[in-house]
Amino acid sequence: MSANLNPSAGYNLNATQNGGAAPPCQNGPGQTYPSVYHAAGYYSSHPQSYPPVMGQGPAPSGKAPVMNSQYHPSYYHNSHPQPVQPTVRAGPPVYDAAQTQVSQSCSATGAPPSSAHHAPQHPPPFKPLTSYPAPYYAPYPASQGLAATAASSAPLYPVASYSSAPGANQYSTVRSSQAPQAQLYQGPPGIGAPPTAVSTAPCTYARPPSGPQVAVNGQVSAVSSPVLQHYDQTQPVVTQSYKALDGDGAGERPPSGTPSNSVHSSPGHHPGADSSTTGSSSPVPNNYESLEDGSYPDSSSLPPPPPSSKAVPPFGYSYPNLHPAYQQKPASRTDTTPSYGGCNPPGYQPFSQPFPNMSQLSTALGGLSGVPELQVEGLRPVNLLQERNILPPSPLPDPEPNLSADLRKVNCSPDTFRCTLTNIPQTQALLNKAKLPLGLLLHPFRDLTQLPVITSNTIVRCRSCRTYINPFVTFLDQRRWKCNLCYRVNDVPDEFMYNPVTRSYGEPHKRPEVQNSTVEFIASSDYMLRPPQPAVYLFVLDVSHNAVETGYLTIFCQSLLDNLDKLPGDTRTRLGFVTFDSTIHFYNLQEGLSQPQMLVVSDIEDIFLPTPDSLLVNLKESRELVKDLLSSLPGMFTHTRETHSALGPALQAAYKLMSPTGGRVSVFQTQLPTQGAGLLQSREDPNLRSSTKGVQHLGPATDFYKKLALDCSGQQIAVDLFLLTSQYSDLASLACVAKYSAGSIYYYPSFHHVHNLPQLEKFQKDLQRYLTRKIGFEAVMRIRCTKGLSIHTFHGNFFVRSTDLLSLANVNPDSGFAVQMSIDESLADTSLTCFQAALLYTSSKGKRRIRVHTLCLPVVSQLSDVFAGADIQAVTCLLANMAIDRSVSSSLSDARDALVNAVVDSLSAYRNTSNLQPAGLVAPSALRLFPLYVLALLKQKALRTGTSTRLDDRVFAMCEFKSQPLQHVMRLVHPNLYRVDNLSDQGALHLNDRMVPQPQLLQLTAEKLTREGAFLMDCGSLLYLWVGKSCSEPFIRDVLGCPDHSSIPQNMSQIPELDNPSSARMRTFLSWLQESRSFWPVLHVVKDDASAKTSFFQHLVEDRTESAFSYYEFLLHIQQQMSK
Repeated sequence: MSANLNPSAGYNLNATQNGGAAPPCQNGPGQTYPSVYHAAGYYSSHPQSYPPVMGQGPAPSGKAPVMNSQYHPSYYHNSHPQPVQPTVRAGPPVYDAAQTQVSQSCSATGAPPSSAHHAPQHPPPFKPLTSYPAPYYAPYPASQGLAATAASSAPLYPVASYSSAPGANQYSTVRSSQAPQAQLYQGPPGIGAPPTAVSTAPCTYARPPSGPQVAVNGQVSAVSSPVLQHYDQTQPVVTQSYKALDGDGAGERPPSGTPSNSVHSSPGHHPGADSSTTGSSSPVPNNYESLEDGSYPDSSSLPPPPPSSKAVPPFGYSYPNLHPAYQQKPASRTDTTPSYGGCNPPGYQPFSQPFPNMSQLSTALGGLSGVPELQVEGLRPVNLLQERNILPPSPLPDPEPNLSADLRKVNCSPDTFRCTLTNIPQTQALLNKAKLPLGLLLHPFRDLTQLPVITSNTIVRCRSCRTYINPFVTFLDQRRWKCNLCYRVNDVPDEFMYNPVTRSYGEPHKRPEVQNSTVEFIASSDYMLRPPQPAVYLFVLDVSHNAVETGYLTIFCQSLLDNLDKLPGDTRTRLGFVTFDSTIHFYNLQEGLSQPQMLVVSDIEDIFLPTPDSLLVNLKESRELVKDLLSSLPGMFTHTRETHSALGPALQAAYKLMSPTGGRVSVFQTQLPTQGAGLLQSREDPNLRSSTKGVQHLGPATDFYKKLALDCSGQQIAVDLFLLTSQYSDLASLACVAKYSAGSIYYYPSFHHVHNLPQLEKFQKDLQRYLTRKIGFEAVMRIRCTKGLSIHTFHGNFFVRSTDLLSLANVNPDSGFAVQMSIDESLADTSLTCFQAALLYTSSKGKRRIRVHTLCLPVVSQLSDVFAGADIQAVTCLLANMAIDRSVSSSLSDARDALVNAVVDSLSAYRNTSNLQPAGLVAPSALRLFPLYVLALLKQKALRTGTSTRLDDRVFAMCEFKSQPLQHVMRLVHPNLYRVDNLSDQGALHLNDRMVPQPQLLQLTAEKLTREGAFLMDCGSLLYLWVGKSCSEPFIRDVLGCPDHSSIPQNMSQIPELDNPSSARMRTFLSWLQESRSFWPVLHVVKDDASAKTSFFQHLVEDRTESAFSYYEFLLHIQQQMSK
């Protein structure tokens, strides 16, 4: 079959996490999920009363099952498991002291599949549901506005008025960790809005079947504007089916009446709707999906949406079959160590044929159509076979879109939000010609030094598409503003006329929301379906013999003790502990006890909670008991001989314990689970680690962990996995519990507190960051885009709650996401496109907040502009995500072929369009690093073949690609190499009171190494300091503290603090690199004569290995493929 990354060819039907959406609330075909608990209060424990005794006692009668087990026999298959939906709870939007739960059912209909041309190896897509079940906790839409209550005209909480005394309305630019909190309702602590007339309607994630639907591709004729046209970035995305990229192999369709293939951002529109002006506020909806999509109970004022069943067009490019030669190994050398001399193979000669100049190229490409100077440079033709040194001496600058100075000033930071193409093609046909992927990369919750936080009684949003007002909307006058996504004209609320910054009236265009592309709103009770949850942390710890031997338990307990006061939270913060080996151990920490009480449950086949009310305790009230437990826990299992691991039952217990509230579960595991539910068998064959054919077992062996994760996601529980092991642990299966619950994965191979000090240091640093970093609970995120664009695939750790609404039980500042897009309608009528990501979450202080990011990019009609605006790092990261999906759903060789073909196609498109045929391999300057980055990808652990790679190592590398932000992924793909034995202050970076040296970046080839130097390689999670045999003794003495090269220790992992300028410069540079990332990198000092240098040389991606091309050979291969 053709190896390509085109979703229409079945690429998206893969088995990796969350690459696509599942229809809302589906629990298998025609399955019924029983309710698990009858909630007795907001956060109360289960009504069951279990005997607080040790030993193996039978579970009380009537006890709810720990997991939903009523699955159809054909529901899950190991080869192509179908996505499931977590257990969900139904309840009214206003919470009383007692609540009941309703069993939900999902039934399948006989609608035809949404796509007729899937790859043959995939099963047909799922049939759509006829109805959505109603969950307990509906998502918080990124589209809700602060609206007046339908039941009463009187405000239910103190209203802040701009025209009142100073301070009634707050706007401040503060550090994100110090953002002010809004007092939304004066009532009992923790309670949201008081009961209103809407409390009788059930809360649902999905929009009611009878409610109005948002139209797909609604035809909108833009209103002529007397002022500049801007485009707003937040637009609703209607229900869509994503082809599942989650280990399923089959896509699913939403209920009938909704579009089946794509997330369209076109709001429903009715002829003449743009000529009418509507207010930005709306009645209070009775579920968050209505808020998010703009479906209101009072929908008579909104135009009816036209029906649509338009299918998503192809992703934008398809790749031909790769020539079989690429799968063949080049002839191997007897000496596999790269040489230090020149590595130019025979025939590496400059070409004598004249090369076109810029004017010739401009004419051939149809003109540069006003491209600025930076993008003119992006079009400069580069002969890759001739220009050897294409790597810039410093890191690539962030791309700058071709926008006016005013728009660039307020545009979103590329560190937060960036697109693979900074010039958006006008049509899908133009995108197809460029053969480049169109997508977005997001880092939505990243740490910010300053964040505008807005407390207002009115959050202004588009009445139609629910876009948040932003810097790119158009004010037609003081009273009307035009949405930059759907072009609807909206009224400016009276309150918005007042500017809290200048304390002036009548200048809505100067409000902070319109001056900043990243803002955070303090949300009102309209954005809540229950009181905001407290911060709840549960630690699930492996205490088997293998775990005790690693020594991790002592490190964990000490780290938590040191950071107990730094855990994000408030006076409501709750904490709990569960330990496990072949049995499950709970800890009663209830206030009033003299010491912690250990409760053992040995019936792992039917797990139950011995004392539900005292296992999760208030940290403030039980602090001393928590400290006592952490102090004694390492010694309690010192002499254990228990070798089994009942991880599955421990997770089931955690699920039962956390379900009433939601929160974060931190799991520490050191071996393969061997008992109870979710037990696993070793699947790795060490003899196949170096195979050049296929890599097996990249997908999960069981659906247990995925189903459990989806259950957790439905109860707002995220599971983070720490895997500390020296043996195969089937991370491909275990990782599912974190992937689908929006958790994180940490991996420490060969961890031992004595024998592996670098991993010990990394674990300590990571744990400190993990325990103290900012966290958001019960979050949802939605991305909107200008009418005519649509989103069809997501990548990251999350669950797609209702086709386009990402459910994030927890959100952290270290997670990244990616989306793929297509162009459904021509953008010829607009010059700008906008994208808006809205993240609604509960802070650790119990406040609902909405963080909004808005990105604006120009629309172009010339192919030359598309090439000039390519963001090659974003393109590489998006293709990496797609390749990871393909490697699981199809095969590793298919994924590798598709990456090569991506380069061949884009460079062929450039050559064919330019009508220029110079000798060599020509690329536009913007794409000059494309072949290098793809070659580096092919040599990375996740995708390489022919090099010995442990299966868990490979799977973890895949997980990193799918969940890390762009900066971290690029360091993994193409490390940075510096020479550091001659650091100086020349060109140094002035940072506070420090001078940080800035050495030049070097190409990743042994040709750049010398025996007289020392070189530092930054691989993201690893730092290598390679010291040549003949390196100067002053450097070795002043920086490493050793008299000469031979005396450098073999396992040196730290640079000593010495009192001399060379040591100070080196330590400053190292600390600057380490502080610039969230994951602590391990330092390895590598001697030139040490066996450890093999791992260092594996990162020199431009050099040839036994099983992979050198960079020059790869260029020749690309050229050969282009000539076919």
